Amino acid sequence: LTGTVNAAELARAAVLAMGGQGAGGKPDFAQGGAPDGAKAEHGLAAVRAALG
Repeated sequence: LTGTVNAAELARAAVLAMGGQGAGGKPDFAQGGAPDGAKAEHGLAAVRAALG
């Protein structure tokens, strides 16, 4: 997936869906944090949607 999918964009989508402020990193490695771990499924759904 490297070169096809931007990890920072996926992380940002997940974190925002979970109520966080944002995420960042490199195209092949990114991280972020969110205040509500109970919304993890929302984050996963956002990543699935971003992947199409």
